[in-house]
Amino acid sequence: MKILRATSSDCPTKAGFVAVVGRPNAGKSTLLNWLVGEKLAMVSKKAQATRKRMNIIVMHGNVQIIFVDTPGIHEKERLLNQFMLSEAIKAIGDCDLVLFLAPAKDRLDHYEKFLELNTKGRPHIVVLTKIDEVSNQKLLEKISEYQKFQERFLALIPVSVTKDIGKKELLDEIGKHLPCSPWLYDPELMTTTNIRDIYKEMIRESIFDNLSDEIPYETDVIIEKIDEKPHLDRVQATIIAEKKSQKLILVGRGGSTIKRIGRDARIKMEKFAGKKIFLELFVSVKSGWSKNKKSLSEIGYSFQ
Repeated sequence: MKILRATSSDCPTKAGFVAVVGRPNAGKSTLLNWLVGEKLAMVSKKAQATRKRMNIIVMHGNVQIIFVDTPGIHEKERLLNQFMLSEAIKAIGDCDLVLFLAPAKDRLDHYEKFLELNTKGRPHIVVLTKIDEVSNQKLLEKISEYQKFQERFLALIPVSVTKDIGKKELLDEIGKHLPCSPWLYDPELMTTTNIRDIYKEMIRESIFDNLSDEIPYETDVIIEKIDEKPHLDRVQATIIAEKKSQKLILVGRGGSTIKRIGRDARIKMEKFAGKKIFLELFVSVKSGWSKNKKSLSEIGYSFQ
């Protein structure tokens, strides 16, 4: 694929959408928070935490990069997981450029799966993540393994969020391949996601942080009401569980667990909003919500 690069005089500004894809837990959300310099995308050590696409905007010189955070590429029978895979595939098809995130310890199977899903042949960059977890020798070996695919990708960029390595190189490379365009959004904007969805994700992240096993995967959050004031947001939200036994665990003895989740979420929300948050959390049981299209749609997961 030949890439036409405009000179700065021909192309005063650039803008474009960049889908960030990879297997669950490849480090997509962590990478995006690092690039934007703010905690916007949900991060969890547990796989498959991200469920919907989220736009995160990074300004780099004269280039406006609209990153699209996506769920991890995986295949499971549950309807919610099917929705998550479709979100990733749609993002690949709709974008100008794709970043495929590949942890340095991974085999190439996940990349080969991505090539199969990239049916429209969208140009892409391979980003080797977590390079601080391998030796220099292992990193060189991994880079060498990808060379057999060098005709398929535009570039291969090693990065480490932990060691703050590769940020400028990655942003520079992305900028080379985006189209000449006026900026699509106000350059002061960091995300197009509304405050309701950001708060929802912060509560979900707190559920993942405070509970183990299957419960975080069988819960979701509905923001019932937000009353925004200059110095205080009042937020009412309901955590949806699949079973009564899960509700008991979410609430905890004497309400201890729900208080802990609420406290963690409130701290995250206050840091993001820069003001006080009054958060009321409730728990409700909606049996089989993750396996029912109507229930998923009511919670915000549309299969259109």
